[in-house]
Amino acid sequence: MKIFPFKIPKQLNQNLVVQVDQGESFYNKLHQHEEIQIAYIVKGQGKLIIADSIHPYKPGDIFVIGGNSPHLFKSMELNEGSSHMISVFFTEKSFGNLFLEINELERVHRFFYKASVGFKPFTQNASMTRIIRKLPKLGKFSRFILFLKLLKKLCQCETQELTNFIYSKQMSNNDGQRMQIVFDYVIHNFQNDITLEKVAELIHMTPNAFCRYFKQRTNKTFFKYLIELRIEHACQLLKNNSDISVAQISDRSGFKSISNFNRKFKELKEVSPSFYLNKLDVALESPAFMLN
Repeated sequence: MKIFPFKIPKQLNQNLVVQVDQGESFYNKLHQHEEIQIAYIVKGQGKLIIADSIHPYKPGDIFVIGGNSPHLFKSMELNEGSSHMISVFFTEKSFGNLFLEINELERVHRFFYKASVGFKPFTQNASMTRIIRKLPKLGKFSRFILFLKLLKKLCQCETQELTNFIYSKQMSNNDGQRMQIVFDYVIHNFQNDITLEKVAELIHMTPNAFCRYFKQRTNKTFFKYLIELRIEHACQLLKNNSDISVAQISDRSGFKSISNFNRKFKELKEVSPSFYLNKLDVALESPAFMLN
């Protein structure tokens, strides 16, 4: 199977695809598909890497991933061999070129506008979860009716954008393989020292050429991406390990000094690691205080 592009399996004349993924991990290769994906995490934790951004995921999360957005779900080892996700795949043209021009569907246009950059809803999740859980069990007509209700709720809820980078075209297979090599290396080595020279060598480029190549495809520098990955890992350690110190978390996240860790953490999260840890319970209960 080619890494780029990824073809969503579908039956003949199937316009709305509902897919259930269960196993040790999700499909963790960098890929893209023309369809918009609504992904509901039933079980499992990890990181969603999408275009120029990194987001943690946990049970109960819902993500809307825009068509052709390069992404991968990287499962954490603590999942204990069990990950479960329900996804809905479709495009703006899935139901005909003129379908969205129906006056009654005018409100749905907002969904497709927001989906271009992807988003994560943080209100009405309970009602949307009930709908998504029902979809795999329904026939085509009932599934379509519930799907429209789901779109309506996604238009009405408060959301957080997943990325600022709209990737509207398909990458070549060569690009996909190169970026997969980079992401695989960084994901497995971010806790250690990583040099630009080493990463560039992996895909047979000079450091300067690699810097340009990476930024053109992710809209950010390589080291900015690396720091964001390390900080997201630190956030997950803070959430899941109450018995280790901030200094230990800094070390396990790939930072050489705790002062640099504190500075980078505050730049990205706008609070210190200690404040993040102390206010975590409040953040989980209140959408107004979002700790990402």
